[in-house]
Amino acid sequence: MSHVLDRRVTQTFVELADTLVLGFDTIDFLHTLTERCVELLDVDAAGILLVDQRGALSLVAASTDQARLLELFQLQDEEGPCLDCFRAGTSVGCPDLGAEPRRWPRFSVAAAEQGFTAVHAVPMRLREEIIGALNLFGTTPGGISAEAIALAQSFANVATISILQVRALRHSEMVTEQLQTALNSRILIEQAKGILTERLQIDIADAFALMRDHARNTNQFLADVAQQVISRSPAVAELTKVKPPR
Repeated sequence: MSHVLDRRVTQTFVELADTLVLGFDTIDFLHTLTERCVELLDVDAAGILLVDQRGALSLVAASTDQARLLELFQLQDEEGPCLDCFRAGTSVGCPDLGAEPRRWPRFSVAAAEQGFTAVHAVPMRLREEIIGALNLFGTTPGGISAEAIALAQSFANVATISILQVRALRHSEMVTEQLQTALNSRILIEQAKGILTERLQIDIADAFALMRDHARNTNQFLADVAQQVISRSPAVAELTKVKPPR
């Protein structure tokens, strides 16, 4: 590997790792990865499939229209090396699709139509979690070099860590926000219960029952009803007229 190429590979790893710190746009990030694969790995095209929350693979990035069409064919026809790679969690490839037409018969025909004769897919995985596959395509028989495959796997590893890190952060933020919302709602409800208890001369349990029944009858969140009680909204004026439960 030349010094220029070696430096460009290092820059690519830094660029990929920056997603852990900088603002993260997943689609732009993965398109950049396919472009770097073509630039640095001596392949003609690259594509990335990612699994969604339902466990289904989707195309998220491709370096050329030909690669995009071939990736979509795999998904629609449910046949091809990229799908096998994802399912097995291991690297899958073929140096000459024309010499092995029986391996993926329909995919081999589709690949030839798009001008590809060699393919190699590496898994995007972290330990037991597999989130997709990074797929490399060549237009001449002979396969993709072992060095290129190893580097592609390293790129895929960094990308996987970045994506899972962002998912974890977003999940953590969502959980934290949900907890804070629950705490804030509880404070509102306690304040509203106190107001109704004093206003209607009822106990805490009855005050809560009044608000809960009103929330259910009007299809509102309990916290929203509590806020209306606190702000003395006309929307809950009838609560003060309800005969206190026995």
